Amino acid sequence: MDKENQSLATEFILIGFTDCPVLKSLLFSVFFAIYLVTMVGNLGLVALILMERRLHTPMYIFLGNLALMDSCCACAITPKMLENFFSKDRMISLYECMAQFYFLCLAETADCFLLAAMAYDRYVAICSPLQYHTVMSKKLCLQMTAGAFIASNLHSMIHVGLLLRLTFCRSNQIDHFFCDILPLYRLSCTDPSINELMIYIFSMPIQIFTIAIVLFSYLCILFTIFKMKSKEGRGKAFSTCASHFLSVSIFYICLLMYIRPFEEGDKDIPVAVFYTIVVPLLNPFIYSLRNKEVINVLKRCLKNYNIFK
Repeated sequence: MDKENQSLATEFILIGFTDCPVLKSLLFSVFFAIYLVTMVGNLGLVALILMERRLHTPMYIFLGNLALMDSCCACAITPKMLENFFSKDRMISLYECMAQFYFLCLAETADCFLLAAMAYDRYVAICSPLQYHTVMSKKLCLQMTAGAFIASNLHSMIHVGLLLRLTFCRSNQIDHFFCDILPLYRLSCTDPSINELMIYIFSMPIQIFTIAIVLFSYLCILFTIFKMKSKEGRGKAFSTCASHFLSVSIFYICLLMYIRPFEEGDKDIPVAVFYTIVVPLLNPFIYSLRNKEVINVLKRCLKNYNIFK
């Protein structure tokens, strides 16, 4: 028993992407640039929404919180990944590993709820425009946002607590660039069946519930748009929803590729790169570049600081 206890892993080695020095330098430069753009884009969007009173509406409150969660996701994963490109040991402690997964799970779960809330907001705005301000009050908006964060926090704590019951004695090498839940299951010498069951009990209903809200909202929106007689009205409605639907589609395609049977596969790292690095990069640009109101507010702010003329 003593020998077994001594062999339990309390630190892990993140294998990462490659051992080739040239590729390491190239990947470091690419991911560092992506990280900077992601943080500037998302935090800049949050700051813009906070500063501009015209953007203190339910749609932009949800969008600001989505940008904040994308920043949280990037901060949880990218700095350690960048450090490991030039680290000799590429070590991460068990508790650092748990913290990394906690913030990732928090961000991704909150994204699910926020995207569903944004879909419902667009549904009310387009299908019941006269009742929009009554239905989507600021109080309801804040309640939905708070509920998303509380549920996401509880969801993350459940999975981290279940991870802490596992013992890792097979190996301390994680074949990934961060502490993801599936590679940790593969290293466990404790049966992770309960953990896997809890994913189906807690995580799957969250995905099904939020996807159902998004699909129902957009089906109703499409029916309403097709009934519109004005081409200008249809174009404006499509433009309003296009950016959100694009972001939702990218997010859920990645998520559905990720949620698959708990077995080793060669898609872990490519899919993880997309939903932890690429999606947080794309979201602020998808919403900003297709949103005239955000662009106009940004131009006005830049003019006030004599940056844009």
